[in-house]
Amino acid sequence: MAHLKQSKKRIRTNEKARVRNLRQRSAMKTAIKKVVTAETKDVAAAAFPTAMSRVDKAAKKNVIHRNAAARLKSRMAKRIAKMGK
Repeated sequence: MAHLKQSKKRIRTNEKARVRNLRQRSAMKTAIKKVVTAETKDVAAAAFPTAMSRVDKAAKKNVIHRNAAARLKSRMAKRIAKMGK
């Protein structure tokens, strides 16, 4: 257990940030899953803008790295394009 006042504060702050990041990451993963598990191209294309937004927000808030965000968005776009064939 921390003894210093600042250490105790950091523990509280880190816990708040952890919960916030968890919520953000969960929302992002749910949005991605809606695109990935879509049965038709229309359903996937409808869910795609929301997923893109969630991924961008997570990257902006440093929940995930910006390159990871770019990779996720690229893979989702490829998957939707592939559904048309």
